[in-house]
Amino acid sequence: MKFSLAVYAAPHSSQSAASALRFARALLAEGHEIYRIFFYCDGVQNANSIAAPPQDETDLTGQWQALQREHSLDLVVCIAAAQRRGVLNQREAERLEKPSANLAEGFELAGLGQLTDAVANSERLVTFGGTQ
Repeated sequence: MKFSLAVYAAPHSSQSAASALRFARALLAEGHEIYRIFFYCDGVQNANSIAAPPQDETDLTGQWQALQREHSLDLVVCIAAAQRRGVLNQREAERLEKPSANLAEGFELAGLGQLTDAVANSERLVTFGGTQ
């Protein structure tokens, strides 16, 4: 079965982002396909390369990156939500005249159309976290 996931929660705000990661791993282990993982609202913080969780906490950004490398996953970050929360790639940082970029490697910025495309091309969309 082909799945897409939508992650609305920041890695530090609840267990939702960690649950999404565990769910993605379980899907892949069972032989399912993941079409896209879309990060929206506070979920864009999962793609923040300069976040530094304490040593006794899980580095979800690093784990998403490892999963992406291992399975060539499409990790898409909503560009509008990311800009609002200060998560920028190099191009957007330059365009907005900001001093640096902090979008983690393996993630890409795109619009909500990518979420619509994920819904259209997946058999199931599973969401994690609220949409505050």
